[in-house]
Amino acid sequence: MIKQDLLIEIGTEELPPTALKKLSDAFTRGIVDGLEKAELAFGEVKPYATPRRLAVLIHNLDTQQSDREVERRGPAVNAAFDDDGNPTRATEGFARSCGVTASDLEKLETDKGAWLVFRTTQQGQATAGLIPAIVQESLNKLPIPKRMRWGALDAEFVRPVHWVVLLFGDDVIDAEILSVKSGRDTYGHRFHHPDPIFLGEPAAYAPILETTGHVIADFADRREAIHAQVMEAAEKSGGKAVIDEDLLDEVTGLVEWPLAVVGSFEERFLKVPAECLISAMKGHQKYFHMVDEAGRLMPNFITVSNIESRKPEFVREGNERVIRPRLTDADFFWNQDKKQRLEARLETLKSVTFQNRLGSVYDKSQRVAAIAEYLAGEIGGDPIKAKRAALLAKCDLMTDMVFEFTELQGIMGRYYATHDGEDAEVAAALDEQYMPRFAGDELPAGRAGQALAIADKLDTLIGIFGIGQVPSGDKDPFALRRAALGALRIIIERALDIDLKAALEHSAETNIGLFDNPQVIGQVFDFMMGRLKAYYADSGVAPDTFEAVLAQQPTRPLDFDARLRAVTTFRQLPEAESLAAANKRIGNILKKAEQAIPEAVDNSLFTDAAESALYAKVDAMAAKVAPLFAERDYESALKALAALRPEVDTFFDEVMVMAEDAAVRGNRLALLSKLSGLFLEVADLGQLQG
Repeated sequence: MIKQDLLIEIGTEELPPTALKKLSDAFTRGIVDGLEKAELAFGEVKPYATPRRLAVLIHNLDTQQSDREVERRGPAVNAAFDDDGNPTRATEGFARSCGVTASDLEKLETDKGAWLVFRTTQQGQATAGLIPAIVQESLNKLPIPKRMRWGALDAEFVRPVHWVVLLFGDDVIDAEILSVKSGRDTYGHRFHHPDPIFLGEPAAYAPILETTGHVIADFADRREAIHAQVMEAAEKSGGKAVIDEDLLDEVTGLVEWPLAVVGSFEERFLKVPAECLISAMKGHQKYFHMVDEAGRLMPNFITVSNIESRKPEFVREGNERVIRPRLTDADFFWNQDKKQRLEARLETLKSVTFQNRLGSVYDKSQRVAAIAEYLAGEIGGDPIKAKRAALLAKCDLMTDMVFEFTELQGIMGRYYATHDGEDAEVAAALDEQYMPRFAGDELPAGRAGQALAIADKLDTLIGIFGIGQVPSGDKDPFALRRAALGALRIIIERALDIDLKAALEHSAETNIGLFDNPQVIGQVFDFMMGRLKAYYADSGVAPDTFEAVLAQQPTRPLDFDARLRAVTTFRQLPEAESLAAANKRIGNILKKAEQAIPEAVDNSLFTDAAESALYAKVDAMAAKVAPLFAERDYESALKALAALRPEVDTFFDEVMVMAEDAAVRGNRLALLSKLSGLFLEVADLGQLQG
């Protein structure tokens, strides 16, 4: 089979920088899926993405599909011919659909009967003829929320398309993609090399773009170059650059020929909280900030230019002029906001709606204060501090700084509370209330912050579920999934012994009169258990282990975690599989029992040595594990219970549980119930799949 390289490039206006990597990955995946669906073999796949292009280079692609045998099954032989041996109408119709006569059909014998079949060889198509449709299909499936049209063209895409390259080996695949005729000319940097660049072969694409076009086409290479330049520039300036990975991706999506430039600003701005200055630099200007050896913000920034200027000082001065008004604004907001205490802003929250049916942000603050006060008492914190923090929690939303830089909510609350002389734990809690902000983020350290963070999330969950706005599919406008997982992470990872059901009940009580949904507590609890399952699945916990613990409905997440770890450890024991099977068998027996099972076991009714031995072992084991269960030392308890295996195995080998004598049968059921009850103190081991 002849093989050639294929280059596909879509040249556009500047693509959205934050979406560039996602678009490139999706475009490449779509091309690969299309080639695989067409049963074409190929080698390495190399994606390229810059602000003005999406491209894919496919190495060693088949130039034609392989011929393949096609078999179509027709009517059953016993219904294919009439009594005179002539083909029926169904047979003739099938033959016509295959383009042959009935006599050309073959017979297929199987264990289930015989059928008429049509066999033929389907010739493979030329790859060049398949590529345009594959490219178009991939473009159609890109994750673009809103497509645009340009000029008088019917084509729709995320940005106007200016050129298309479809180069297969030495030849151009003639096609029209997004209303643009395909060719072999690419284009370099908008300023350094705006003229067409002739491509002789696909493999020359990236090298010629870099050497002639001043474009680093590979996203990963460009990202690495930016990272290295920024770090080197910072080091030469006597500091260290702080690289935010998301910002690095965005900057990579903004430039084709990166050049790091160091700028500075007046030291007087350093009196403003560092987060405000960093937010202004990152959010508005896409700058990387610098810190000194002690981690303190320096009056410098690093911008990445998309042009190699002959006068880089002009680039530096221009960026310094641009950032100065932003920093001046931050300085002004900081000083203005400090003139009014946070608590003075509490009343103004009445004018801000949280949700139409759930009232204002002020109303929410009152509800959260009540829950936080209760939770603080449960976890050994100071209820007064937790309540105070909850009342102040949303006040920074009314400051000028947070109005301008919304991502600073909570952070500025901490600064303003500290300035107002609030207790240090209360001030810290105003920042901690939003933790964890993202996957892997740190969790609240103080008890007031932990109580507030959980209370805020539970209030949102109860309220939104209460009014019936349950998340569905990808729609989760109130981020309830994140709230549920965040609350659970805090409880488990900070080892807080909170009864989740009780906490939800307290939260529901604060919402009385806002909605009528008596099932809301159960709905939210089940929803949170669903998030807990995903949380443990990400940690490598087997789904059946989770279900075994969930079957017992523990309402304390910390207790749930202890049970889960115990079952996970138990499953490594040699006795685990046999005891899990026994528990499943016992569960089925007890479920199908048609008589009332006595509460106590009567050893005078024993007729077999095996049941006497099991009873003695169960009785002794119950006394041994009782203190372990009381201490929630489930791991030690299950390890101890593993010693029951010999007696359990012998019992099922030698004893007929469903004896004819009702009293004996009931007594044996009582014994199994007592045995099962020991394991059920931890989990339903019958749920384990082995």
